[in-house]
Amino acid sequence: MSFESLWADQSAIGRDPETGGYTRGGWSPTEREATHWFLNQCAARGLAVESDGIGNLIAWWGSSDGPGVVTGSHLDSVIDGGAFDGPLGVVSALAAVDALRAEGFEPSVPIGVGAFVEEEGSRFGMPCLGSRVAAGVLPAAKALQLTDRTGVPLSAALEGAGIDPAGVGPSPLMQRMGTFVELHVEQGRGLTAPVGVASSIWPHGRYRFTFGGEANHAGTTLMEDRHDPMLTYAMTALAANKQARLTGARATFGRVSVEPNGTNAVPSQVTAWLDARAADTATLELLLAAITKQATERAERDGTTLEVTPESVSPIVDFPAGLRDRLVGVLDGAPVLPTGAGHDAGVFSAAGIPTAMLFVRNPTGISHSPAEYAEQDDCLAGVEALAAVLKDLAK
Repeated sequence: MSFESLWADQSAIGRDPETGGYTRGGWSPTEREATHWFLNQCAARGLAVESDGIGNLIAWWGSSDGPGVVTGSHLDSVIDGGAFDGPLGVVSALAAVDALRAEGFEPSVPIGVGAFVEEEGSRFGMPCLGSRVAAGVLPAAKALQLTDRTGVPLSAALEGAGIDPAGVGPSPLMQRMGTFVELHVEQGRGLTAPVGVASSIWPHGRYRFTFGGEANHAGTTLMEDRHDPMLTYAMTALAANKQARLTGARATFGRVSVEPNGTNAVPSQVTAWLDARAADTATLELLLAAITKQATERAERDGTTLEVTPESVSPIVDFPAGLRDRLVGVLDGAPVLPTGAGHDAGVFSAAGIPTAMLFVRNPTGISHSPAEYAEQDDCLAGVEALAAVLKDLAK
């Protein structure tokens, strides 16, 4: 089946007809439908599928013995996200295997096509949840206590998907990943060629800011008598924007929860989640410290309180130079660039698996949005590049 047919076949799953965006939270009906699509594609190719306790999947072509070369990505999405972030890597992996088989290539080591769960963390708030659990960096007990926005614990979501929570833990799949190559749409405007190679992933983190105040009547409470946490939050959001610009970093408050959330009530609490990223750890730490300092000072003036809780922090990932340069050579000098986006590839690299990434050009630089896009010719170039890399690594 061609890349175009594969892409069209899966792209209708979970697509909102009004916004054009995708919502495939981990173990949700739409994400499960996409997973079943993947399993059906693997079965049609005679690939042997292995799964671990949390639902990560690798479908193998070739010998089932020993470690192999694994490629792939994820099928989940952010809320109302784009079509390419994740699925492009999975579809391209299947298409690359098809291309290699069509030309009669016989791999000397197994080639695996992976689909890893809840990479975005859009449902349970933990990015790269499946790969973190697989690598053992997120303990099973902590993972199973995570809840989604409606209060459903991960354990219940797994049970609803037919997965026994007792099996959650470090994954035996890790032992079979001799090398991992993830193809992904580039999520900025840094790539001008159709395909590039990643050098590193910026350090990044998610931090929960809890602003406490005093609920009161919006119409009768004098402005000078208020202890309004919304004001403290608003100033903090502006401070985050300013500090990120000053340091060349990224800072985003993209999620906010307000209590009691009434139009005619001064809030009692505002909870906001900061996504912060920078080119190096020192800059990230300085960014967080500066935002926290300004928020604390404002809270003192507003008569409110502030608590900052790190929910996930990922250090910088420098992909192995030897493997990176090998891919650049195979691809005739493809450009090399870093990324500010997190990926399962970063988790696997930090766990000691030789890892590399390929990027497919994004003409607008828009991602995590229904407007996310890649030209078909660039996608086809990505499949060709991935096939060449897999052939080189598995020859």
